[in-house]
Order: sequence, then C-alpha cells, then structure tokens
Amino acid sequence: MAKRYAVVLASLVLTLTPVRSMGQKSDGPETVVVHNGPVALHAMVWRPQGSGPFPAILLNHGSGRSREQLERLGPYERNAETLGPVFSRHGYVFLYLFRHGVGTSSDQGANAFDLLNKESDEHGQEGRNTLQLRLLENRDMDDALSGLKFLRSLPYVDARNIALVGHSFGGSLTVLLAEREPNVRAVVIFSGAGYSFDLSPALRARLLAAIERIAAPVFFIHAENDYALSFGKVLDARRDQIGKPHRLKIYPPIGQTVDDGHDFLHLGVNIWEPDVFAFLDENMRK
Repeated sequence: MAKRYAVVLASLVLTLTPVRSMGQKSDGPETVVVHNGPVALHAMVWRPQGSGPFPAILLNHGSGRSREQLERLGPYERNAETLGPVFSRHGYVFLYLFRHGVGTSSDQGANAFDLLNKESDEHGQEGRNTLQLRLLENRDMDDALSGLKFLRSLPYVDARNIALVGHSFGGSLTVLLAEREPNVRAVVIFSGAGYSFDLSPALRARLLAAIERIAAPVFFIHAENDYALSFGKVLDARRDQIGKPHRLKIYPPIGQTVDDGHDFLHLGVNIWEPDVFAFLDENMRK
C-alpha cells in the first residue's frame, strides 16, 4: 500500500486540459478535465460575468459517501451545483475538482471513503489512521495540487489571488495544502476532519504542526451539531497562541442529525454566506 501511494512531489507530471464548453448557458458551469499524470479527473468551473482576471477558489470536498448517504444527502455533483453559482455571483471563479473515485471521477479508482472503510475492516482504527494520512499527504494531495495548478493557468483567473475552501476530509487536505502553498490568500474550512481529528493522534499532531506554518488567514466553521467541534476549536486556539490571523465560528444546529450538521456547507449556504464572503473579500480584494 505504501508503495502505491508514495509520490515524490518534484516528479509529478501535471498535464492540463483547457476549459472546454459543454454547451452550458453562459452563466452555468463548464466541464473540464484535469490530468494528474495518467489520472483524468473531472471538474466543474463557474466564472463571473466579465473578462477578469478574477480571484478564484479551489474547493476540496470530503472523502466520499456511502450509498445510503448519497441517496439521502445527494451526489457530489449536486453539491457542486449548490456552491458554484454562489461563489461566481460574488465575483469568484470557482473550481470544484472531483478527486479519485468521487462524482464524475468515479471511474478513476476508489474514493478515500471506501479505501478507509476497507482498511478499517482489515486492520482496525490504527490501520485506517495510517492510510488516511498517506492519502492526505500523497494521492489526494496530488489531486489537489493538480487542481490548483489548473486553476492558476486559466486566463481569466488572477493567479496571485487564490483561496482554498475545504470540507470534512477535504478540510484536513486544505490545511496540508495551504502549508505547502504560502501564496494562497485565504483559507476557509467547514466541518474539518469529521470524527478523525479525535480518533487519530497522528492526524491531530500533523494538522497542529501544519496550521502553524500557514501564512494566510484561516476561518474555521462548524455547525453546533457537527460530528465533532474539536478540529476548529483546537486549531483555532493554536493560531491564536502563535499570533497568526484566524477566525472560528460555530453556528446553531441545522437539520435533525449529526450528518446534517456535518453537511452545513451545503445545507446552510444562506446562513454562512455573509460571513464567508466578508472574510474572503477582506483578504482577497485589498
């Protein structure tokens, strides 16, 4: 397994397929392909009206969903369609990259959710924790780096004015990506890590180390009925201790379940929208 995911960052071959129209309306998304070596990942791009250059957002989604969650909460494509128009309406290019095995990239190997569940069944929580960090540091990181490079290459994007938004597993990925990318302008994390922050001491330690090295302001967001709140509380406290810009907001419960609370990014757009865009505008429109 280690050999399968071990990657030397400097040897990555990232081939970018230009945005190509799929016949959408001018205010709708364009479907694109982002190549990470031999892997062809699909993505959706929304852009504001006008010629730009515009500030831009890379969205790092969660690890994947079970069949039951997909039936109840909806597919990742629907999540993209919920978020993309909101960001473009506020003047941001928005790239929703479907990483390995998720959404329209479901033919590009297994998603992290299924891999982690399989590892947990075979080797318990310790095995799951080890694999999770490996995915975050290697395979899924390479996907995210490919998406970021693609986003910066778009002619209507201001390549010096990029922010990262992450959700759940993608929140952990976003912390590690922002650590590597000192030029990102802002970071927003919804429902970071899920249960994993409390169940994996190694992940917790790794994220605490990474959060100290992020130059950009970081905004941690949870709904009160999320699976757990420790990700935001602990990492925000560390940012406060070291005197780096940070914000934490825990919103009232949403929906009826912890799954609903964890899905606040998609279920609570009208609630978080004013705060998130005030934060982004403050740090990206100076």
